[in-house]
Amino acid sequence: MKRAAGIIFRTMVLVLLGIAIGLFISNHSLMNQSLGFSMQDGDKISKVLNLVKDSYVDSVNVDSIEGATVNNLLQNLDPHSLYLPEQRATSLNEGLAGGFTGIGLEYQLLRDTLVITQIYTGGPAANAGLITGDRILEVNNKKFSGTHLTTKSVNKALRGDDKSAILVTVVPPNSLIKKQYTLKRGHVNTSSLDAAYMAAPGVGYIKISKFALTTDADFRDAIGKLKAKGLQKLVLDLRQNGGGYLNAATALADEFLTKGKLIVYTQGIHEDRRDYFATDSGTFQQGKLAVIIDEYSASASEILAGALQDLDRATIVGRRSFGKGLVQQQFSFDDGSAVNLTIARYYTPSGRSIQKSYKGGVDSYHNEIAERMRKGELFSAQSNLDDSIFKRPSTYHTANGRKVFSGGGIMPDVFVPADTTGNTYLVQTLGDQQLFSAYVIDKLQPKLSQFASAEDFIKQYNMSDSELNNFILYVSKTIKEIDSRELAQSKSTIKTLVKANAARFKWGDNAYFEAINSDDITLVKAVEAVK
Repeated sequence: MKRAAGIIFRTMVLVLLGIAIGLFISNHSLMNQSLGFSMQDGDKISKVLNLVKDSYVDSVNVDSIEGATVNNLLQNLDPHSLYLPEQRATSLNEGLAGGFTGIGLEYQLLRDTLVITQIYTGGPAANAGLITGDRILEVNNKKFSGTHLTTKSVNKALRGDDKSAILVTVVPPNSLIKKQYTLKRGHVNTSSLDAAYMAAPGVGYIKISKFALTTDADFRDAIGKLKAKGLQKLVLDLRQNGGGYLNAATALADEFLTKGKLIVYTQGIHEDRRDYFATDSGTFQQGKLAVIIDEYSASASEILAGALQDLDRATIVGRRSFGKGLVQQQFSFDDGSAVNLTIARYYTPSGRSIQKSYKGGVDSYHNEIAERMRKGELFSAQSNLDDSIFKRPSTYHTANGRKVFSGGGIMPDVFVPADTTGNTYLVQTLGDQQLFSAYVIDKLQPKLSQFASAEDFIKQYNMSDSELNNFILYVSKTIKEIDSRELAQSKSTIKTLVKANAARFKWGDNAYFEAINSDDITLVKAVEAVK
């Protein structure tokens, strides 16, 4: 599939949000530090808040105003210093912890019924025997389906304390017979790796979505399995990876580097320089390596890509990265809210900082990628080099003497332009309204049962024009007006997305990305780079 076609608007918003939240300087142990200061009665901020609370004409939510006030103060410092309300802080921390407490499933609400679309391996739902396609009709012997379900009401019904039990009544796919399962909520492991498979003979492919507590362990497990399948060279995909823990990035870099190599160093006005060096414990120190990045690869992704580029350990393929070279540490308040405060800058082994300018303000900073697109930088390597930051003389060089740039992200060694031809408003709408997965649930389950494995499905199944017409008829019940020009432009993209969503429904994320990447020119270039 044309790469950009699979990137719907909602995903981009989430990626940018992750980038904005930033990079933590170390592991989870820092999450519970307190701020170490308090608002004194003489502080102007406290005085104003107390005045509002005690004297303002209308009742107001002072906590909300306080959070907004703190956030505005922080945003005036830099775009990555943020105030996080309790729910957002909790969600962020759980997302990087490598797991959560629950029953271990993903779902889609279809015609006011919860349909299971993914089961987490080793979780309560998987251990009980639930499968994708199951419809949950009752929870704890009370009607569930057809009760005007929302995400909020589903979460309220399914979530609970560790070890607590829940009784669900389901109807399996293609059946009318009800089944009951008692699920005991517990820890569900999640992986920060989206996919790991053999992309070509001898060439493995691993995609990492974030740098979490478990990333290095997840990588070691994946690389071991791929070596058993003949891996000698590797493509590491960091596209849309907005970052995570600094220690996770350095641990992963250690997998590729020999002992004593400088990975990165951090320094701030209140933080002494701290160097991070490779050890001798890496699992892939010698094989050829390519790293794919794009304009949404940020923070920890740039630490890894920058180190491997500076040390001439990998070929960097794709487009210029986001340009985030600031390090945040999280400080928690007693009410669960927190502050992510920038405490240092990080520098690649050659000494360069890749942080882009934020002198124009927060809005300008986050609109910079759109500005790159307007100027044509996503489509032309020369357009990137014409930017003023790359016209300045550079004093930075790789270990082998190649010139590299600072101040605006990581420039790839092999540029691959963005292909947005298939990424129409129609494709975005189909994705936003979950119509690809809905079609799989309603129409493709019998076809999926005809294939013995994901490998067979990916090799043998291709959506015909006749099936595409059936899909359009199906979605036209939801989308009343479909632009014929957009449909013609996105025909190939739609076929690939239907196939990929079908693969994920039956076989999981690995199969999804294998289908999505089947005609990804950037991956082709990366494979060529290691060959």
